[in-house]
Amino acid sequence: MRALARPARLIPGARVAVVAPSGPVPPDRLEAGLDILRGWDLEPFAMPHVRDVHREFGYLAGSDADRARDLERAWCDPSVAAVFCARGGYGVQRMVDLVDWAAMRDATRTAGPKVFLGYSDITALHEAFATRLGLATLHGPMTAAVDFLKNAAAQEHLRTTLFTPEAAQVITAPRHARALVGGRARGVTLGGCVSLLASDLGTPGARTSARGGLLFLEDIGEEPYRLDRTLTQLLRSRWLEGVAGIVLGSWQECGPYDEVRALFADRLGGLGVPVAEELGFGHCDGALTVPFGVPGQLDADAGTVTLDVPALV
Repeated sequence: MRALARPARLIPGARVAVVAPSGPVPPDRLEAGLDILRGWDLEPFAMPHVRDVHREFGYLAGSDADRARDLERAWCDPSVAAVFCARGGYGVQRMVDLVDWAAMRDATRTAGPKVFLGYSDITALHEAFATRLGLATLHGPMTAAVDFLKNAAAQEHLRTTLFTPEAAQVITAPRHARALVGGRARGVTLGGCVSLLASDLGTPGARTSARGGLLFLEDIGEEPYRLDRTLTQLLRSRWLEGVAGIVLGSWQECGPYDEVRALFADRLGGLGVPVAEELGFGHCDGALTVPFGVPGQLDADAGTVTLDVPALV
C-alpha cells in the first residue's frame, strides 16, 4: 500500500466549507461549531444544503443529489482550503456515486489537495478519497458533533493536527492503550467504522484489500454478534489478508468491553499481526484526530502509532 498525497496545513484566514453528506444537522450545533472554527481564525461557511432535511427520509440531510453537489462544489472552489463534515449518521453510500469525481480530480490537479475531515458514516468518503483521488484525509471530530463542541481535548488535538501537524506525529491515547497482540509493524494508515468498511466491499471504486496497511477500526451501536458478522465478512472476503497491523479505537454501545475484546482476540488474533486497543479515536470523549493515507509505525506494546511524516504538509 502506497502513501497518499497530503494536503497543506491550514493557516489563519483559511476558508473552510462545511458539508453534510449524511444525516441532518441540528442548527444550534452547527452554529456553535462554526463559532469554534472562527475562534481559530478560520473562515468557515456552510454549503447551501447543510441545513436541509430530506422530505421523505428524515435521517438524511436533504436529497442525495444535493448532498453530492455540496461536496463537489466545495472541493472544486479554489478559494476553499478545507472541507469539514458537519456530522455522520447515515447517507454517504447513497450519494458517493453521484459525486463528479472527475471534476474533483481536475480541481485537485489545478489547486492541489485540500483537507477533508470527518468520521463515522464518512468512512465511505475516506475510502473514496483514497481510491478515486489518491488523497490522504483526516478521521476526526466534525463541526456539529457533540464531542467537538463539548470536549476541549478533542478540539485541541484537531487544531494541532490542522495547524502544527508535526506536533501530532505520535498518536496515543492519554490512558488505557495496550496491546491485544504485541509487536511492531509498519504500514500506511487507513480505516474507520468497521461496519462501513464491510458495507463498501464490492462497490465501485472500493479498496480491494487492506494489504500493507495499519488498519484503524472503531464503531458504535454494534452488538458483539454484529461485530462478529462484520469481522467474519472481512476475513472471508480476504480483505484483511496482508494487513500489517491493526489499531482499535472506541466501541461505544457495543456491549461489555470484555466481551468485545474477546471477540477481537478470536477474529483478529489469528492474523499474526500486532493489534493495539483503546487508542482513543472514534465515537468517544476526547477523540483523537487520525490521518489516513500516511506511512508510520505501530508499536502495539507501547500503544503508539508514530507517523513518518506529519499528516499535513
